[in-house]
Amino acid sequence: MVKKEFTYRGKTLEELKTLSMDEFMKLVPSRIRRTMKRGFTEQQKKFLLRLKKGKKNIETHCRDMVVLPEMVNQTIKIHSGKEFFQVLIQPEMLGHVLGEFAMTRRRVEHSAPGIGATKSSSSLSLK
Repeated sequence: MVKKEFTYRGKTLEELKTLSMDEFMKLVPSRIRRTMKRGFTEQQKKFLLRLKKGKKNIETHCRDMVVLPEMVNQTIKIHSGKEFFQVLIQPEMLGHVLGEFAMTRRRVEHSAPGIGATKSSSSLSLK
């Protein structure tokens, strides 16, 4: 089985890493392009600086940060509102925002009804 090489809009990952920010902006969808055109916030600039220094397991609250080619194969901890989720950035995540990969809501899992919840629960044996 031949492994297919990753491409994003016709460019390989190595080519994407050599592109300037303006050239990469032309490849991403319009919503992300507008976000990048406005410029990064101070918090996002600090995050990128830590990333370029090569720090491992960076924790961030920047859920609106766009996934850039230099982030690929990095492990980033993204805040969900309660805790940090560890995410390995894959090439397929390019052009998305970090918040898409750390869900803020959990699935609700109910257990048995509590005492007094219903008429039938009073007949259950108490242990």
